[in-house]
Amino acid sequence: MFGFLDVPVSGAHHIVTWLALLSQPLTGQLSIALAIVLFTAGIRLLLLPLSKAAVRGERARAALAPQIRKVRERYPDDARRQYEEVTKLQQETGTSMFVGCLPMLLQLPFFVVMYRLFSSTAVGGQPNSLLAGTLFGTPLGDHFHGPVFVGIAVLLAVVAWFSSHWQAKMLERSGSPDVPGGKLVRLMPYGTVLATAVVPLAAGLYLLTTTTWSVIERAVLRREQTG
Repeated sequence: MFGFLDVPVSGAHHIVTWLALLSQPLTGQLSIALAIVLFTAGIRLLLLPLSKAAVRGERARAALAPQIRKVRERYPDDARRQYEEVTKLQQETGTSMFVGCLPMLLQLPFFVVMYRLFSSTAVGGQPNSLLAGTLFGTPLGDHFHGPVFVGIAVLLAVVAWFSSHWQAKMLERSGSPDVPGGKLVRLMPYGTVLATAVVPLAAGLYLLTTTTWSVIERAVLRREQTG
């Protein structure tokens, strides 16, 4: 059923194994866990141009805020007309509230590959050696149990709060705090916490790394563009 993932999973296996071998002399049993972190960081670097575009889009939406407020004042009792006018403004200026979600959405294939990589006992017809990796004694292929999983979930909840707070602030600056789908956008970061209950520890580590990267990256990019 998931045969189309064989090639990317095999490629990810080689990359993660190579990264683990590089760091093993210094990190020992944590080498595979560190390799997952480095693998994730590499993906985020590849997506950096999209992240920069997303931040530029945020600034463009903030610039539209005065016009959006005027639309709301002009049609205070007509939500449908408000939506149509705001949508028209966004189309004319090439902005969208969902631009900021692009880096996250494009990570989904990599997340699926990581999930399959640590859910498969064999890769390329050979035993999956990465399943021997552990994080503080917990196998990276295990599912939710033990303090390590709880720790990952708690850290993801903290990062999700920062991300959701940022989403709310961006919607407010854009003048569209109640735009359709806005609540969903703010709740999406918390989906990573729920995911830890069903994915292998390695995939949870991937989520923690990429969501933490997102929060830090946004802060840095916004500072650069406003500096």
